[in-house]
Amino acid sequence: PALACFSDFTEMMRALGYPRLISMENFHTPNFPLVSEVLLWLVRRYEPQTDIPPDVETEQDRVFFIKAVAQFMATKAHIKLNTKKLYQADGYAVKELLKVTSVLYSAMNTKGVERVDMNEEESSKFKFDRGLKIADLKAARQLASEITSKGASLYDLLGKEVELREARTESIARPLEINEAEKVMKVAIDCVLEQVQKTKDMLNNVALDEANLEAKIEKRKLELERSQKRLQTLQSVRPAFMDEYEKIEEQLQMQYSSYLEKFHNLTYMEQLLDDHRRAEQEMFE
Repeated sequence: PALACFSDFTEMMRALGYPRLISMENFHTPNFPLVSEVLLWLVRRYEPQTDIPPDVETEQDRVFFIKAVAQFMATKAHIKLNTKKLYQADGYAVKELLKVTSVLYSAMNTKGVERVDMNEEESSKFKFDRGLKIADLKAARQLASEITSKGASLYDLLGKEVELREARTESIARPLEINEAEKVMKVAIDCVLEQVQKTKDMLNNVALDEANLEAKIEKRKLELERSQKRLQTLQSVRPAFMDEYEKIEEQLQMQYSSYLEKFHNLTYMEQLLDDHRRAEQEMFE
């Protein structure tokens, strides 16, 4: 049954267009990089726009990757995957991968898949184009409202042109009085001088602020240098608990290796027990 399962898996992957050749020797020992590559390829085959991160360098990244793929398959394709068997990345993982490949393979063999895919692609393009048209429509409505308001204001101003023309002609025809012009010029000169004095005061304040900022910057630089020296001193000193930490870390690694070995043995014994119960059931039937 295991050989038949693996044969079905390789045939389906070849039919789905997987670019690499897969042999049974790839899964004699745990091969997580290959399993993660196949999983990511199947997920992208199901939904090309998925955002599952492909990083599987550390143990935490692998656990997160397996959980993300299992959650995606459960929500999108309604396929329940055994995360422990997938994490083992051996022959038991092939049975879990077969659940996904069988669904994709059956979907590929169903009549009218290409037509449905084309309809979906066209509908997605239509939705995208429709979104663009909606944005253009909003912009056009806003411009139309602005044109209407500007046109109304321009119409009002043109309606006042008759009165304004008379006032403008009268002002132009009035003779210029030197005294009034001199008063207006003095007032304008005083305003300009006042603005100049304000600008000078602001420049003086800027110079004071610049001096204060430079002093603060110099102070911060000294504090940074002291902090860096202190950091270098702390980094050069080995903590008192570091020896005990390294010893406990080595023990933890040994415990983890022992846990992995026992977990593999337990899985193997459970598989043997299932096979034995299945054989007894067949004999009983």
